[in-house]
Parts: sequence; C-alpha cells; structure tokens
Amino acid sequence: MDKVSHRKFVHQTTKKALATVIMAGPFENIYAMSDNSIFIHHVYFWLNSPESREDFEELVAGLRKLSAVKTIKTFYIGKPADTNRDVIDRSYSVSWLLLFNNKADQDSYQTDPVHLKFVDECKHLWKKVVVYDTVNV
Repeated sequence: MDKVSHRKFVHQTTKKALATVIMAGPFENIYAMSDNSIFIHHVYFWLNSPESREDFEELVAGLRKLSAVKTIKTFYIGKPADTNRDVIDRSYSVSWLLLFNNKADQDSYQTDPVHLKFVDECKHLWKKVVVYDTVNV
C-alpha cells in the first residue's frame, strides 16, 4: 500500500466529509418539508444603528444564547444576501429562522425564560421586528 502524506490524507478526508454533508442535506430538507407538523418562525430585525458592527454582533450573540431553548428543532441566523431584484427586501439587519416540531413547541418558546431574557437584554438594539410564522399547506 502506498504511503499517503498527512496533507493529502487531510485533503482527501475533507473532500469525502464535505461530499457526505452535501449529499445528506437534501434528505434532511425533504424530511422537514414532508413533516406536516413543522412550525416555522422567521424573525427579521432592523437595528437602531444598522451601521454599528458592535450592535450587530451583540444581537447575533444574543440569538446564539437564545438557541438554547429546548423546543427549538433547528435554527439559522442570517443577514441580507448580496442579491438585487425588485422583489428582494434587503433593508433588515439580521434574520432568525427557527423550526419547531409543532405549534405547541413554538408557543412554549414564546414564554421560555431564555426567550424572555433575550428580549429584555436585546430590545434596545432594534427599532423594528417583523415575524412570519408558517405551517404546511
């Protein structure tokens, strides 16, 4: 058997791991899309000072702490993508996408002490919040 350099081993292993993640992703999404009980909660935040990197980072740090709520199935923190079409709204600063197993879990999240603490500690950062809740049709 040929000897493989450490660098080549790491490179090959990383490629295989990445391919596995890429292949697994769509199946997970298909499951989520086919599960009729999934509840999606998508929150958009407009910062009081959108040019402030510190405020942006403080909000993101707060959301990461908030992700500890037990009823959250999965979450995603994002910022506006660099896309420009008439139908795209890039005016927000941060988006917070949450998936719950069902509406009851989302309702529990709303009154969870971790969520209430997040609102109390971070509400000074935003001037506007818009929420879109969705369920399967």
